[in-house]
Amino acid sequence: MGLLLLLTSTLLSSYFHPGIMVDAQRIFTIRDITLSIEPSTDVVRGTNVTVRCKAIVSSFGQEVLSREYTIYKGNNKVYTKNSSTSEDLLYPLPDARVSNTGKYHCRINIKGEEMNSRVEKLTVTGLSKPVLHLDKDVFSEGEEIMATCTAPGETGSIFFYLHEGNNVLREGLVNTNHFETKFRFSRVGIHGIHCKYTVITMPDSFMSNESNILSVSVEELSIKPVLEIFPQTKIYEGDPLNILCTIRNLARPDNIHLYLSQGIKLLSSGNTKVNHSIVALASEPGDFECRLEMGNVAKVAAKTVLVTELFSVPTLTMSPAEVFQKERMTLTCKSEIASERLNRGELIYTLEPDSPLTPLAPGVFSGKALLYDFNYTCVAKAKGIVKRSETLTVCPKISVSTPKISVEGKAVLGQPFKIRCQSDVGSLPINYTLLKGYDQLGTISVRLPQPALFTVTITKPEEIKEYMCEAKNNHKNAPLSQRLNATVIEPLMGLTLTVTPHLPEISEGDHLYLICGTKGTPPVTFKWYRVGKEQPLHTTTSEKNNTDYQVPNLSKAHSGTYYCEAVNHANNIVRSEEVTIEVRLALWKKAVIGGVCLLVVSVLVVGSVLYFRSKRGKREAAAELSVEGGQSCSQCVE
Repeated sequence: MGLLLLLTSTLLSSYFHPGIMVDAQRIFTIRDITLSIEPSTDVVRGTNVTVRCKAIVSSFGQEVLSREYTIYKGNNKVYTKNSSTSEDLLYPLPDARVSNTGKYHCRINIKGEEMNSRVEKLTVTGLSKPVLHLDKDVFSEGEEIMATCTAPGETGSIFFYLHEGNNVLREGLVNTNHFETKFRFSRVGIHGIHCKYTVITMPDSFMSNESNILSVSVEELSIKPVLEIFPQTKIYEGDPLNILCTIRNLARPDNIHLYLSQGIKLLSSGNTKVNHSIVALASEPGDFECRLEMGNVAKVAAKTVLVTELFSVPTLTMSPAEVFQKERMTLTCKSEIASERLNRGELIYTLEPDSPLTPLAPGVFSGKALLYDFNYTCVAKAKGIVKRSETLTVCPKISVSTPKISVEGKAVLGQPFKIRCQSDVGSLPINYTLLKGYDQLGTISVRLPQPALFTVTITKPEEIKEYMCEAKNNHKNAPLSQRLNATVIEPLMGLTLTVTPHLPEISEGDHLYLICGTKGTPPVTFKWYRVGKEQPLHTTTSEKNNTDYQVPNLSKAHSGTYYCEAVNHANNIVRSEEVTIEVRLALWKKAVIGGVCLLVVSVLVVGSVLYFRSKRGKREAAAELSVEGGQSCSQCVE
């Protein structure tokens, strides 16, 4: 605080004492900066626009500050100027164009201190009408045309379009107000073309009106290709064809090329003449083309030749429609005779590749089906013409093997369970039939490599062996499985709890047996409980229908109520009746207690006897003393 007061007083003294030289730092602040657009932010094309940047700066001292002004259009610098005065910065836009449209702001910088103005948007409307110019209006076929489209007085980035009707011929982006391009017309005749342009001011763009329409006349060249084919009619497969491609009205042979093609296949080429010979085939396209190219001009002559078939493409069939491995089958190859030029005897049939099938007649082959899939193709030949049928894939089916029958999961007496039936091999689909004895219970058709599952319920264990299954897949054989052999689980029933020794004889120190027994299929899990406790006293699994839980060296603490539970793979839990056990005293304890009791009684008796005896002795002594005293008194009296 003291330093600030000292500096202030020194600066003030320099004003009132000019003879004193003080080298102090000048103090200033940028209070505000604004940008304005004159005469308005919305103007029409051709208006003289001024962008004004005004800054308010407060400073301490007489020296003028150096100011750097920068004007931005969007994010781009468009004008920068240094000034030592406080006058406003003016950025003129004379004869404004649409390209001047955009968002403007200015920035001032004084010794590193900066401030930006608010953004103002200038919108300039109105575009000049484009002008289209051609170097001439009459052209020969294939001749190059030079076109110039001008946007009078426009500036900025301009995208030009050259149109014929609604079709764009050329387009391009330039930074000038004119666009030059070259092009050719592929069609002769009169063409009307015009142009237009778009001024791009990111992120906006402005489209002009269409220019004047100019008519262009394109005249055809007299030169033409000529295509000749011999013979011209009644062409059959195998006939030779002579094809000639030439030029009519050839003025000069410079820069000329001929191309002869059949469909998309190029047959031959040359300069002024092309001659080519082929054999006519109905399977190949009959469209021929003679193409003339001279510079950028291309002309085409085309003809279509109709070729009559001698015989049709053969078809290959099999009988029967389905065949199993090693079964006899017949392949038949047949073509239709389509011309009087061919006799059926001239048509020869073969199979590709070679196979063990034996020819029985023309086009008929017989033999046994292979053990694997095989592809056959029929080849028909006559007069040098070869035709192949579509490939026939013979997939011999595999006869179904003897099915295997089993239980899916477990078979519980009286509960539904599933019987699984499946063959190891066999072509799909396979029909599986479940039989009980020889009665059909149901059929399942399997179309995927998976077993057939049948749901049944039995009431007797011996019923399980009555089930069999049959498999069939259109083969004459329908193998039958063996009888079902599986373990039948009988649910538990009649659980009893037996106690050894007998209840009235249980005493301390005895060895207790709690025996649980039930009826049903082992293994059986037994659990022993004592009433009042949730957890079992003991759990064990036995391969028998009964087992025991032993409690050695009984004490009174073992007295209570007991029961047991049992469960097997049938998952039905059975519970015994409750048994109450009272542990009595051991025999020796009873004897000790009896002896002690007798001893106590004996002591009491002896004590009582002695007590009564002592009482009687005292009474007798007292009586004797009394008698003696009487006698003495008598004597004294006397």
